[in-house]
Parts: sequence; structure tokens; C-alpha cells
Amino acid sequence: MNNIDKQYKELLSTILEHGVDKSDRTGTGTKSIFGYTIRHNMKEGFPLLTTKKMAVKTMMTELKWFLKGDTNIKYLVDNNCHIWDGDAYKKYCDDSQYPYPVITQPEFIHKIKTDEDFAKTWGELGPVYGAQWRGWFQEGEQVFEGDTLQVYNEKSVDQIKNLLEQLKKNPDSRRLMVSAWNVGELDLMTLPPCHYGFQMYTRLLTDKERYEHWFKNNYETGMERYFDPKNLPNFDDTRHEPTPKRAISLMWNQRSVDTFLGLPFNISSYATLLMLIAKEVHMIPDQLIGNLGDVHLYQNHLNQAKEQIKREGYDLPHINFKNVNLLGGEFKYELINYNYKPTIKAPLSN
Repeated sequence: MNNIDKQYKELLSTILEHGVDKSDRTGTGTKSIFGYTIRHNMKEGFPLLTTKKMAVKTMMTELKWFLKGDTNIKYLVDNNCHIWDGDAYKKYCDDSQYPYPVITQPEFIHKIKTDEDFAKTWGELGPVYGAQWRGWFQEGEQVFEGDTLQVYNEKSVDQIKNLLEQLKKNPDSRRLMVSAWNVGELDLMTLPPCHYGFQMYTRLLTDKERYEHWFKNNYETGMERYFDPKNLPNFDDTRHEPTPKRAISLMWNQRSVDTFLGLPFNISSYATLLMLIAKEVHMIPDQLIGNLGDVHLYQNHLNQAKEQIKREGYDLPHINFKNVNLLGGEFKYELINYNYKPTIKAPLSN
């Protein structure tokens, strides 16, 4: 069984065996542990769980939404991604007043899709992930001019653009970070960020690693039998260009982890982000690391977790990306050899 399914099932078992019962904001209740780390070597394949079918398109759509800097669920709804429906609907129910009577969630989503004015008002989630990644607000200088307070030089910080620039100019920097935890705007967000920041790290590749990468990307399938990692020729930059010279890793931090429904998406989403950034800066994806805080199973997910633990997984799939426009939040992908066990349904708590 592949290593990511193995780690994930070990985490499920750890929560079931050692987790403590805790209350939570949704009223569902959880079984929870504190502190856990998942680590994946990207050479082993794309970390997409195979012990249950994953909604890959939904995960990709949400990541595009983040990268676009969008914070309104209309883009998600229009692309059949419904991860944030419950949060937006809950906010609508809490905030709506005449002339906006409370309607059912399906009716609410239909109006988001068909009524632009309604979507503009009620589809907005506040300054959540996309706003912080692509437009962290930076307040300007406040100056009194007579009795009037004027604000000058207000601007927003595009953290993703800055990250790409730093990776190209100073790849050994220890400041290759993106944060979504904007303390000054948490109360404006429909939901404070669960995965609240990530950091990147690069290193020089060895000649052996560069040659291995070049060989596997320049020979047809089946030629691997001619590859002997114990007897490699000297790497020739002239012959083997434009082989990348660096490997890049990503570590994300997460304060709250819905282990059954959310974490599998988080793993694959940050793996995708790592691969897209690697492609943008001409590096090879290396390590994917998740540092997890309050790691929990909702009480109505326990039986589903026990079912998944029993399952044996398949080899990991591979994925190719093309037409990548990272700052535009656009890319296409081809998922290769994704074998999986059937979906395990579980309710989402909002």
C-alpha cells in the first residue's frame, strides 16, 4: 500500500484509540488529538487517497478560487464546487433581514447561481484565503488635515507574487512564507482559516538527482530497465539542459483538521500548489509536509473512519499540469492511473 494512505489510516487509528471527546462550534462533537505531522516524498506519486474515491475536480476548483484571490462563492457554484455552500448559507441565515427572507439552502444556491445582485451580497465570505494570499490589506498613513482624517498610501500585498519573485531571486531565503491568519481581519471572515499558512524550502539537487530526473523525462516508458542509479555518468549541463538545479518543498500549518472530509483535500491541494509553484520557478517538487494542530474526527464520522481503515489502497496516481497561469488562477491537469475504492459518504458540519 502506498505511504500516504498508510499514514492517513494510522492517523485515523490514532484518533479513534487516543482521541478525547470535545465539544465544538458546530454542535456535532469531536474525538480529538493535538499535534500530528504528515510527510510525503513527491517522487512517490501524487498524494491522492486511494482507499476512497476523491472529488479531484472539486479540490482543483477550490485551489483555483484561492489563487484568483476570489472570496465569493459564485465562482465555486458556477463550477459545481460546493465546499463553501454551508458556510455562506449559515451566514445568510444569521445576517439576512427583510427584504431578504430566509430561504432553503438549495434555493439559496440557485439564487447565487442565477441572481448576480444576490450573489454579490450573499455569496461574499469576507477576506478569507484568496484575499489574504493575493491582496493582504496594508493600511496607509493616517494624517489629520485640519479636522479631517486622511489616509494615504493604502495598498494590498500579493503574497503569491512576492513568493514567486523571492524563489527566483533568493531561493535560500528563510522568509518564503504565505500567511492567511490576518489577525486584524479575522472577525470579518465567515470562517477563520483552518490551514493558516505555508512555507517553502529549496535545496540544490545532486548531479545524480538531476541525471535521474533528466533520464526519466526524456525516455519513453519501458526504458527504465536501462537506468542504473549506481552507475551514473557525469552530469553534463550542456547536454542535459534545461534540467532543474533545485528541489522545492512545501510545509503547511493547520490549526483545525476535519480529518475525514477535509484533510484528504488539504493534502492533495497543497501537493498541487507545490507542483504548480515548482513548475513556475523551474524546480523539482520534493517534500510535502503537513503540521496539524487540533486533529479531529466528528462524532458522526467515526464509523466511516473505521470502514476506511479496513481498506487496502492502490499505487499512487501521477498528474501532469499544462497551460499553467499561476497568478491568474488557471491551469489544466491530467490525472494518470488513479485507482480507488468506492466513496464513503459523511455529513459536513458547518
